[in-house]
Amino acid sequence: MGYFGGKDEMTHSIADRQKLLNRVRRLRGQVDAIERALEAEAGCTEVMRLLTAARGAINGMMAEVVDDHIQMHMMDPARRPSRDEKEAAGELVAVLRSYIR
Repeated sequence: MGYFGGKDEMTHSIADRQKLLNRVRRLRGQVDAIERALEAEAGCTEVMRLLTAARGAINGMMAEVVDDHIQMHMMDPARRPSRDEKEAAGELVAVLRSYIR
């Protein structure tokens, strides 16, 4: 089901949801800026700068959602994860973040 809950998923907090919605709204603004730049026949450099910013925003959001997924669904919250499990999860997130940047 969806990111914020469903049959097999733990519901994420309202604060998490609001944080992601705010990021999506900023991303929408970035995409709108790309559209305006294209309509105004802006130079390639400006369009590439805008595209790079939007790509960074999407990548950052993807990393956050994957991090949340690892923390909430891959590490059993019903028991206390071991230090090794926490370390492995942290390493996985760090690798993911470096890969998608």
